Amino acid sequence: MKVITWNCNGAFRKKFTALDNLDADILVIQECENPETSKDESYIQWASNYLWIGRNKNKGLGVFAKPHIRLTPLQWSNQYKDHTVDYFLPCRVNEEFNLLACWCHGNNSPTFGYIGQLWKYLQINPNLENTWVVGDLNSNKIWDVWDRWWNHTDVMNILDKNGIMSIYHLLTGEEQGMESKKTFFLQRNPTKAYHIDYVFCPISYLAPSATLEVLDFDDWKHLSDHVPVIFENYY
Repeated sequence: MKVITWNCNGAFRKKFTALDNLDADILVIQECENPETSKDESYIQWASNYLWIGRNKNKGLGVFAKPHIRLTPLQWSNQYKDHTVDYFLPCRVNEEFNLLACWCHGNNSPTFGYIGQLWKYLQINPNLENTWVVGDLNSNKIWDVWDRWWNHTDVMNILDKNGIMSIYHLLTGEEQGMESKKTFFLQRNPTKAYHIDYVFCPISYLAPSATLEVLDFDDWKHLSDHVPVIFENYY
């Protein structure tokens, strides 16, 4: 299985062909258009097997897969007390494992934006058995706040307790917050670079030959302020 996550920075209908040579089985794409409402015929034909959520038809969260892969939506809750958390797209892949696609953002929350959205989501959906967590978390340990209980580190601890590991950190041996490879470049500025896009997988699923690659910003900066992150897990 080859899984890619990429925040395309909008206008995915003009950019999807850039991913074709990467030959992914599953693509988790943030800020992409809803193929159902698109008027771009080539994008509609390309997106023949997908799930999508979003409040804005031009900027949502999509999971796109090769034709032979079955994506089944999962009815996980996004209601935390009197709040709705966005954007999380859970699905079952080939009846083999769960995939939780993520795009963490502010959601107009004065206190629980970004990683706080994922923290809330994991409180109401604690059963993470056989679950991969993939996407743009808009978060890094460097932004932890000492007196806040839903920091990046707190979310990492929840995943760790469920046996779900960050593949980048597992394979590189680097610590959270000390990543040498960056995935996001604010204002496309190489001096404002951060690691905020992740692939988490149950360690029991990890093949001995598994790899994770963060692509080069110079090759992608004309398309987005994020670079694709590629996880290959072949036995």
